[in-house]
Amino acid sequence: MSTNRFGVRALAVLGVVGLAVLGTPTIASAHVSAQPSEFTQGGRATFAFRVPNERDNAGTIKLEITLPQDTPLTSVRTKPLAGWKSEVVKGKLDKPVTAGGKEITEAYKTITWTAEPGVKIGINEYQEFFVSLGTLPEKDKLELPAKQTYENGEVVDWAQSTGADGKEPEHPAPALKLAPKKAGEDGHGGHGTTPAANSSADTHEASVGSDKTARYLGGAGLAVGALGLGFGVGAILRSRRKA
Repeated sequence: MSTNRFGVRALAVLGVVGLAVLGTPTIASAHVSAQPSEFTQGGRATFAFRVPNERDNAGTIKLEITLPQDTPLTSVRTKPLAGWKSEVVKGKLDKPVTAGGKEITEAYKTITWTAEPGVKIGINEYQEFFVSLGTLPEKDKLELPAKQTYENGEVVDWAQSTGADGKEPEHPAPALKLAPKKAGEDGHGGHGTTPAANSSADTHEASVGSDKTARYLGGAGLAVGALGLGFGVGAILRSRRKA
């Protein structure tokens, strides 16, 4: 009987471990982010704003990105997305900025994607909104605050900066990490000029990688559960033989 009890306990413990592995959430995908997110200063960036729907009672119908005004971008382009209308707004700066020896008085201010009637990012879904931005400023990071609007009227403002301690805030702003140009680079190669097609492939590869990780974790959980089941069955069989 003691052997049988040990087997049952082992089955219960290992089963719980397996469920814990399977139930672990993917923290990295819990907010609006830029994918990929590393580029070169002075170059261009082609990437996607990845927007997960985090509500279980409403879908996402709008995304608005605020562009930098202290280091204005000279080029902003959006990739067409079925069911969504994109709008890029350009306007006068509150204060002129000098860049590349030129005074800039007007710059791109916002990018907005609005879902057409009947379209939304549904529950347990995400969408990717592709853009091409340039010229990237000569600083370590470019933050691009985002506002996510749900069909029930709720607006989530992803605009918080990461603190000096490096701890991620509750609603971090999407951001690009910008590396200095290497000797011989002209800003048209390396991190900052990935073509749209390649960027899409990179994003898809990243997504596939996340899916593979989830499968591995799921497989590990199933394996642990199976191991626990094996222990339990083996214990029961040994107990019956002794009886």
